[in-house]
Amino acid sequence: MIKLLIVDDSALMRRQLKALFQAEGDFEIRVARNGREAVAENIDFAPDVVTLDINMPEMDGLTALSLLMAERPVPVVMVSSLTEKGAIATFEALNLGAVDYIPKPGGTISLSMIEIEAEIVAKVRAASRARIRTARGLAARIRGDAPARALRPRTKPTRATPDDTSSSSSGIVVIGVSTGGPRTLEDILPRLPADFPWPVLVAQHMPPSFTHPFAERMDLLCQLTVSEVSRPTAVVAGNIYIGKGGADMVLARRGGRLTALARPEDPTKLWHPSVELLGRSVLEHCDPARVVAVMLTGMGHDGAQAFTELKQRGARTIAESEESAVVFGMPAELISRGGASLVLPVERIADQVQIWVER
Repeated sequence: MIKLLIVDDSALMRRQLKALFQAEGDFEIRVARNGREAVAENIDFAPDVVTLDINMPEMDGLTALSLLMAERPVPVVMVSSLTEKGAIATFEALNLGAVDYIPKPGGTISLSMIEIEAEIVAKVRAASRARIRTARGLAARIRGDAPARALRPRTKPTRATPDDTSSSSSGIVVIGVSTGGPRTLEDILPRLPADFPWPVLVAQHMPPSFTHPFAERMDLLCQLTVSEVSRPTAVVAGNIYIGKGGADMVLARRGGRLTALARPEDPTKLWHPSVELLGRSVLEHCDPARVVAVMLTGMGHDGAQAFTELKQRGARTIAESEESAVVFGMPAELISRGGASLVLPVERIADQVQIWVER
């Protein structure tokens, strides 16, 4: 049995979620109405996984999450509104140690829940087995001894413009990532130096309203310029490109220049932005010998086939190791297909990418 704690101030949401997981047959469930009750139940009930609303009276979800992670770390799936404000709060929750997030239904809750039931169950099941990565210095932050991680504007170097075709012909780094991705990317992308010579493309599974604030957040953390690809964008060095949620990011050649496009979601793919489609467009338009492909934490197998073919044609590939992956699904699939040149923990990935690119 999986012990699940549902935390939400809405009685209707508590009932809906409880009924959903009771129907699964292998969940032992308790509910809490606010963050204070959640903190107490975390000790008394000792759940295997928690669903946690962000906006609650008495104690909000972020405060409760900090205490959960400090007192008894447990996998947490945030219940987040699909708004920019909700996205910003969700990224803070992921930084504190939450594993994943599910959309909070709007409008008629019972009808909206039906549309996302499978997603909710899959994410909670995956979270119950996930590796917990709490924020650095969390205990000190809760005591008030240390400040939260600051996001401050960085002075970006002047780099090549889209008119400089040489900047996009040297090589490219492509990254696929899903569950646990935002926090993992925060441990990798800021470590790339300001003079990093290749562009970086990231397919992170996210809803439409999340990728723009995520790109803005990463731009404040990184020495390279980070932007969301929402329209045809020339791919040049000195930039990190985040695929837009609700679309699939692919590469194309326009006027001889490598260009990132945001295309409508391909209905034949389960996850978006699709890592597989991005990888296949790299195969079509780039020299594999000048490609570094990185597969990070996430459920499922998105991108495993394309990245394996890239390696077979001469690309260098990295799969995140089980020891650091929040969910060892996508990297494990790449490894099982023989598609990983190296298997590395998250703290070694940026340095290895830099070594390969400099060669």
